[in-house]
Amino acid sequence: MNSNAPLPGPVRVRFAPSPTGYPHAGNLRTALYNWLFARHCGGRFILRIEDTDRERTLPDAEPYLKEALRWLGLDWDEGPEVGGPAGPYRQSERLDIYHRLADELIARGAAYRCYCPRERLEAVRAARRAANLHPYGYDRHCRAWSEAERQERAAAGAPFVVRFAIPLAGETGWEDAIRGYITYSNRELDDHVLLKSDGYPTYQFANVVDDHLMGITHVIRAEEWVPSTPRHLLEYQAFGWEPPVFAHLSLITEPGGKKLSKRLGARPILDYREEGYLPEALVNFLALLGWSPGGNREIMAPAELIELFSLEGIVPHPSTFDLEKLDWINGVYIRKLRPADLLERALPFLQRAGLVHTLPTESERELAARSLPLVQDRLRRLGEAPELAEFFFRDPPEYDPRAVQKWLDPIEARAILVRTRDAFRRLDQWNEATVEEAVRRVAAELEMRAADVIHPTRVAATGRTEGPGLFETLAVLGKERTLARIEDALRRFVPGG
Repeated sequence: MNSNAPLPGPVRVRFAPSPTGYPHAGNLRTALYNWLFARHCGGRFILRIEDTDRERTLPDAEPYLKEALRWLGLDWDEGPEVGGPAGPYRQSERLDIYHRLADELIARGAAYRCYCPRERLEAVRAARRAANLHPYGYDRHCRAWSEAERQERAAAGAPFVVRFAIPLAGETGWEDAIRGYITYSNRELDDHVLLKSDGYPTYQFANVVDDHLMGITHVIRAEEWVPSTPRHLLEYQAFGWEPPVFAHLSLITEPGGKKLSKRLGARPILDYREEGYLPEALVNFLALLGWSPGGNREIMAPAELIELFSLEGIVPHPSTFDLEKLDWINGVYIRKLRPADLLERALPFLQRAGLVHTLPTESERELAARSLPLVQDRLRRLGEAPELAEFFFRDPPEYDPRAVQKWLDPIEARAILVRTRDAFRRLDQWNEATVEEAVRRVAAELEMRAADVIHPTRVAATGRTEGPGLFETLAVLGKERTLARIEDALRRFVPGG
């Protein structure tokens, strides 16, 4: 960009991650709130990559981030791979802009070059620690230098950073859209670095420059940036720019208020995809971590979230990452899936477990299509599908020793299974209704409750005491496989079988 003027237009927000790690729930909640606000207001959602920390940048972090955003459905209107009028959208490609504007601040007396060597800065930090002060404060040693002294250092080729000259008196405050009015004494702020000695900008400088030049109207970001905001406001003031609206989100904690661990939301977000969480369920869950539409509404599709979202609904107090609630929400969304959609989403998990081939045969797809709806109501995550549906795919099934002991060891188990096997053999049609009729007829002939026939038959056919309804299960297994499993159970487990 050749102009210092911001872009005109309606609401413009940005998600500006640093590719030094893989995005987790906290990062993606920030992205989601920005995306929802932009979509609600008919504005623009911008993705900007803040890759100025060259030592910590991971080469695969940016691709991972973009894959995560796409998985969650958070499309960006401007940014890498999309382009836009305010590009480039990677800070490493905007260095000339930062250098030019840093020089402008120096010319205005709002910034200065600092030539302090690392050894001196470490000594200052040690002295501050000894005085129980924040160790990263700078003593403004180079701020009072004369122009001649600076030119002498520059002529010698001494390395330097560019620091912002914080006003030495007064206060800086703003009306936070979430937290209300916040103010800091300027005396609490040090002369922070704008440009590092390697020529790359710090976050404190680049984000201000880019937010202005990209026309950002609202900065919605994490609570950790509250202490940086007065520095940013002073930079806006030094340039004579109008600052955006700031909205600082609350922390996300574990139950009990502890810092979020990698076991929960602090782990890479695509881990949840690998475990079988649906993206629409995770979006719903993340939206509720610090925001509420009112009325105790909890299940909301993306279109509803867009319609209802507002900054006024965001709360300033910490939110709890409740994995049980995420499982519940995910289960609700799984139960809403149509059979064809359930098949396509669950099939990769069956493949990974070795229950179907990487390229499923027609018969495997048909079996999966018929069996998955039977376990759908019990799924909290698609990753549970292989365990719940395994007995449909493996011959013979894996038998639970406790189930065998309870239902196949008793002496009457042989009579029950033999009668049931023979009744099944006589069936000309094999479906849920005919199977049920046969089982209930056996119970009547043996003068037993239907449950006393159902349980041993279930264990013989599936290896388990729990699962979908027996009659639906056997209808899916088919006559030949059901008979073969009963014969196998009689031979292996039933006394006298």
